[in-house]
Amino acid sequence: MSDLFDRLDARRPIPVDEKTKQPDPTQKLLNFLLRWSKPIISERQIRLYVRPFQNRERVIKSTEILEQQGWLVRDQTCRHRQWRVVRRPIVHPIVDA
Repeated sequence: MSDLFDRLDARRPIPVDEKTKQPDPTQKLLNFLLRWSKPIISERQIRLYVRPFQNRERVIKSTEILEQQGWLVRDQTCRHRQWRVVRRPIVHPIVDA
């Protein structure tokens, strides 16, 4: 049988810090890339379709992290920044920053 404090604690609202905590932008990019249907994605497409990536520096930083972890491979056939998306059979991958 639970006491009064356990029952009151169950009804307590979630603290504000946990509600406002935003996920890592690199993790958001990886989640988007795994849903991306095309094999190649460009910097411009990332800036257009992924919400937190309006500035170029954030795109470059996140793509470098994903390149180091093997999720993106730089496409050398074009002079623009393009990457090949590496698909792995992992259900919910987590970016190690």
